[in-house]
Amino acid sequence: MMNGVIIKSIADWYDVQTESGVIPCKARGLFRKQGMTPLVGDRVTVTATADGEGRIDEILPRKNFMERPSVANIDRLHLIVSAADPDPVPLMIDRLSALAFEKEIQPVLVLNKTDLASVEWLLTIYRTVPMPIITACAATGEGCKELLASLSQPGISVLTGNSGVGKSSLLNQIDPHLGLATGETSKKLGRGKHTTRHTELYPLGEGFVADTPGFSSLDMERVMWIYKENLVFDFPEFLPFAGDCRFADCKHVGEKDCAVAAAVEQGSISQSRLDSYRLMYKEADAIKDWQRKK
Repeated sequence: MMNGVIIKSIADWYDVQTESGVIPCKARGLFRKQGMTPLVGDRVTVTATADGEGRIDEILPRKNFMERPSVANIDRLHLIVSAADPDPVPLMIDRLSALAFEKEIQPVLVLNKTDLASVEWLLTIYRTVPMPIITACAATGEGCKELLASLSQPGISVLTGNSGVGKSSLLNQIDPHLGLATGETSKKLGRGKHTTRHTELYPLGEGFVADTPGFSSLDMERVMWIYKENLVFDFPEFLPFAGDCRFADCKHVGEKDCAVAAAVEQGSISQSRLDSYRLMYKEADAIKDWQRKK
């Protein structure tokens, strides 16, 4: 028996990185009975079987996991957003960053394709949010050193974002040996074609980086499970003001003398961020507890 990390998952096969190398493994049927599925990033114990293969016997406790992308034990979530082709959607950034903060994952905003359009308006929105921002361009190499430094830290880094924003192109720019498939944006659909078909961890520096399949806004809405009571903590730039509201139970969704709304008027918080928060709060408020149980 040995310990390892799942670095790739396709169908019911899992590649596990161990000290002895990568071992293709099947998972015990017990996991299915327990309603648990091994995920890329899981720390596991495996037993070697015949022909260099193995069996996953135990999934060690996770510190976090995400359903989309399906990765466990994430340290940093790099939100890849293109300046154009496809156009950036702040609400999508806010959904992903909120989910990262909720799961105690450090979000990193990466603004790609800066050769196509200005990103100054996005920098204005996110300048007060406690997450690093990297401006990059896979075509020119801009920002790739900063991105490499972030991805090379110990632990697991995940790149995620809408299809076509350039996740694989950025990875190929910072490490050409990866040779990841890339594709153009679909002119008919107005969004990226899916070139990454599965989630896989690649060794980089002192850690691993995950290239994940792109997703649609509908995918994001399906996995966005944050309780309304928690949501304000997932917009951390609100917190210095939230305690100064007139009402102790202020939800920051239009109440009188709301200090968060006042901070928006004073320019300390972006109106776009407050709009996203209020929409997400409304969505969360409409979901009943029984609907969250899968």
